Amino acid sequence: MSRKETFSADWLQQREPFDSAARNGAAGRMQLLSRLTPPQGSPWRVIDLACGTGANLRWLAPRLGGPQQWLMVDHDAALLRRIPWDFSGAGFQASTVRQQTDLARQLDTLPWHAAHLVTASALLDLVSAEWLQRLVAHAIAARAALLFALSVDGRHQWTPQDPHDATVDRLFRAHQRRDKGFGPALGADAIAACRRALRAAGYRVFTTSSDWVLDGHEQPQAAALQRALIGGMAAAAREQDPASQATLQAWCERRQAAVADSRLRVGHVDLLALPPH
Repeated sequence: MSRKETFSADWLQQREPFDSAARNGAAGRMQLLSRLTPPQGSPWRVIDLACGTGANLRWLAPRLGGPQQWLMVDHDAALLRRIPWDFSGAGFQASTVRQQTDLARQLDTLPWHAAHLVTASALLDLVSAEWLQRLVAHAIAARAALLFALSVDGRHQWTPQDPHDATVDRLFRAHQRRDKGFGPALGADAIAACRRALRAAGYRVFTTSSDWVLDGHEQPQAAALQRALIGGMAAAAREQDPASQATLQAWCERRQAAVADSRLRVGHVDLLALPPH
């Protein structure tokens, strides 16, 4: 197994406003989720996989409403320490339990039978087909609903375009399929694989686009995130094909110089799955 993919708190904080904006644009599916209610008198019981600093909790808890109990699961103890024990507001009260768990090795140890909802954000594209099948099997056995947000679908749409955008995109997508700690990663194929497995089990599955839209001309934070993505994409592409170093360096320099006048759409998909009646 390769070194486990890790994310800094700074990176998670940088992307959270754009995650929230993308999810707000796709929030119609929440009307479907809101039709589900836990058993009479019971709080929502939610398992949040690879929860980071709790961005999923902050976005979803107010929309679920009512009393909630969240099991916040991550392998990084430093990130878990940033999650509050109580997160409440108008119309909702969420208590949390923080659990440090290596999801690659200890997925089977989670209390699946107690969950009404299993959720994650920006996780599925990092995992393998075998790991995803295990996750789906646990959720099906528990008859839990699933909400997976912000899985990449492979789209990077630049305006204006650069002659080497396609080269970088091809190498970056290939790099996304490397082992991120869960076996060979599904990358942009993750949502399709998840949808097939759940529909085969009789789940009702709904997907919707939740794209980042980063306009460097309109918003300094978008320009900063563009810069971070350009650097990350170039580094991944170089790792995938070291022989293309000169081409990739030139692309990176041109893209960084043009951030203030560039617009980038990064394709993401949200998936909601509801158990059979």
